[in-house]
Amino acid sequence: MNTTDLPKVVLGLVKAQNDFDAVAYTDFFSENAEVFDEGKTYKGKKEIKAWIEDANKRYQVTMSPVAYTETDTDTSILSAEISGSFPGSPLVLQYHLNIKEEEIHSLEITS
Repeated sequence: MNTTDLPKVVLGLVKAQNDFDAVAYTDFFSENAEVFDEGKTYKGKKEIKAWIEDANKRYQVTMSPVAYTETDTDTSILSAEISGSFPGSPLVLQYHLNIKEEEIHSLEITS
């Protein structure tokens, strides 16, 4: 996939993930954003930052976008192959993003 086709906020999120930069990653979220991952919900930038820092330390996940689809004006799905130090690596996950005004308001990661 040509990553230049991705919206700026999504491209930035992928770069921050691949750089293991939790601060930059968190900066793409709104103050009251929510992340749903592995059956848990993380609310607000403080919890999101702690979640991604922990995930970076435990799994060293890198992302390679495979496909991107906008389902409506605020919602999109990024399919990305992720690799890291976790069972089943690599695998493709779906990142369900609600983006408004260049900020992520919610992210749900599914298989």
